[in-house]
Amino acid sequence: MICKNIAVNEEGHLTFAGQDTTDLANKYGTPLYLMDEDRIRHNCRVYKKAMLEGFGEGSFPSYAGKAACFKRIYEIMREEDMSVDLVSPGEIYTAYKAGFPMEKAFFHGNNKTDADIIFAIDCGVGCIVIDGMDELTAVQTIAASRGMQQNVLLRLTPGIDPHTYEAVATGKVDSKFGVAIETGQADAFVNAALACNSLCVLGYHCHVGSQVFDDADDVYVDSADVMLTFAKKMHEKFGYAPQILDIGGGYGVRYTENDPTVDIAASIRKVADHIRRLCDEKGLPMPNVIMEPGRSIVADAGMTLYTAGTVKEITGYKNYLSVDGGMTDNPRYALYGSEYTVYIANKMAHKADFLCDLVGRCCESGDVIQPDVTVPMPERGDIVAVCTTGAYNYSMASNYNRVARPPVVMLSNGKNYVAVRRETLDDLLLNDL
Repeated sequence: MICKNIAVNEEGHLTFAGQDTTDLANKYGTPLYLMDEDRIRHNCRVYKKAMLEGFGEGSFPSYAGKAACFKRIYEIMREEDMSVDLVSPGEIYTAYKAGFPMEKAFFHGNNKTDADIIFAIDCGVGCIVIDGMDELTAVQTIAASRGMQQNVLLRLTPGIDPHTYEAVATGKVDSKFGVAIETGQADAFVNAALACNSLCVLGYHCHVGSQVFDDADDVYVDSADVMLTFAKKMHEKFGYAPQILDIGGGYGVRYTENDPTVDIAASIRKVADHIRRLCDEKGLPMPNVIMEPGRSIVADAGMTLYTAGTVKEITGYKNYLSVDGGMTDNPRYALYGSEYTVYIANKMAHKADFLCDLVGRCCESGDVIQPDVTVPMPERGDIVAVCTTGAYNYSMASNYNRVARPPVVMLSNGKNYVAVRRETLDDLLLNDL
C-alpha cells in the first residue's frame, strides 16, 4: 500500500486509519472525503521535531492552509502548536473563527487588496508577507494610519526551477510571485522596505514550488545559497541581516507506487547543516528558519470514496468506470494531469484485471479522475477509493453542474465524526435572489 494508514481487513475490504471504508461509505454516503486526524498530527510532529533538532529554538513549520482549509484543521493546528499560512480573507476568517491564535499566522498572496490588508490587521494576523512594491506602499500606508508597526517578510524569487508541474512552480524569475533577485529589483525592494517606519522587516521569504521529489534536499540547498548570498549583499549595502529566513514548503508525497518516499527529517537536517555553514562562511547571524508544508501535512491523511455507477465497455477501444463524484470534488487531473492510486474498496481480495478510465458524473469530457487504472471487474454499487486526496481536493472543490460538495469526515482513534457537513440542494441556492 502507498500509505501506512491503508490496509486490507479480514473481510477483504479496504481500511483507512484502521476503519473499514465500506462501513464509512454506508454510514455517511458518497462521495465522501475522509481525513485521518491522527496522521495529520503525526505529520505536524515530524516537521516540528525535525526543525527543532535541525535549526534549534525559534525555527518552525507553518502549515499552508490552502492545501485543506476548514475550521477543524485550524483547531488541530492550534492544538499541535503550529503556525499557519493564509492566502485570502476567507482563509483568515476560517482560522480566526476556529480560535487559532492569529499572532502565529502569516498572510501571503500576490495581490492583496487594501481591504484584505485591513481585514488581516483587524483579525490580528502576526505577519504579512509583502509580495512587491505596490503592496509595500499599501501596508506601510495602512499601518501608519493606525499608528502601529506591522511585522512583515519580503517575498523574493530566487530563480530556482524545482522541475515540478509548471503550474505549481513559484520560484522562477518570471513568476507572478515576489520580487526577482536576478534582475536587481530585490535590492531596491529591501531598501524601500527598510525605510518604512511603520513596518518591522523580520526577514525574507521564498517558495520554489510544490511536489518536489528529485533531489529535494538540493532544491532547498540551492534556494538557501541564493537567499543567503543576497542576504550577505544586503548586509553589506544596508547593514541589515534577516531574523527570519522562510524557505517555503513543497516536499513531495506519494500518490502512486512509482513515487519515491522523502525522508523529511533527514532532508531538513541536511538543509539545516548547509544553512548553518553558509551563515558562518558569510559572517551572517543564523536566522530562524520557517518551512511551509501543506500537502505533506494533509495529503496522505486523505481518501475519497465514491459509489460506482455506469460501467461502459467500448469494444476495441477502452472501458469507463463512472462514479458519483468527479472533477467537482477532485479537479487535479484536469488541471495538472495528477496521478492517483485507485482501489475498489469492497473487492480488495479480487484480481485486478479490468483496465479503465475512472471518470466523473459531470457533463464534461474532461471530467476524468484517473485514466488507465486497473481494478477488479466493477459493478454498479461498488465503493471506489481514491487515495492521497487530503490536499487540494476539498479546497479546490466546486459546484460545477450544480453538484453539491461532499462532507469531510475525520477519523481518529477508531472513531469518526463530521467536520464539514455534506452540502444540500438548498445550500446551492443560498446566494440566488
